[in-house]
Amino acid sequence: MIFRDGVELGNEAARLLAERSASLTRCRIEPGLTDDEFAQIEREFGFEFADDHRAFLATGLPVSVPFIDPPGVISAWREPWPDWRDGDRDRLRVRLAGPVEGVLFDVERNGFWSGEWGARPDIRDEAVSIARAALAGVPTLVPVFGHRFLPSGRGTLGHPVLSVHQTDLVYYGLDLRDWVGQEFGGPGLDRRDDAWNPQATARFWRDLL
Repeated sequence: MIFRDGVELGNEAARLLAERSASLTRCRIEPGLTDDEFAQIEREFGFEFADDHRAFLATGLPVSVPFIDPPGVISAWREPWPDWRDGDRDRLRVRLAGPVEGVLFDVERNGFWSGEWGARPDIRDEAVSIARAALAGVPTLVPVFGHRFLPSGRGTLGHPVLSVHQTDLVYYGLDLRDWVGQEFGGPGLDRRDDAWNPQATARFWRDLL
């Protein structure tokens, strides 16, 4: 399906999710975010939602019926839907930082290094410092659900939904609408179809796929 703009794509994804919400455990859909709420969120956290992600959340805000984490534990799967309206702000910051922190973990512990960063220093702390500085300029990945992310960026749409765990990235949807079908069951393009050919465009992250 071809969408003319991000609003159309986000609205369609939200409609499909609403159809399935009754069968989803620990999920409810609240009234969508308002323009004022979007402005506050983007100002507070320092990113802008992609157009389809914004329209998705404006149509209806999916939130989790939470489990209680043990003290000191923050899990994306305890409350998989990020609650941008009433959620704990520190938890949201941790989830936004998660993709970059996961890459830095692999730099420090697993020898990961991007050729774009030049020669890797022999001293591990120096390598982590160089990587952190380089990653400060990459597009923010915004949590959609659990470990599923969309790149940020006003004026952009149709990004593939990515599953992100450290430097292990996997396509989970051709776009936001396709992801709803793939993740929760329903109309989604068969991954064996030649048309299911997601192409990430977000700088740096696309190189990990």
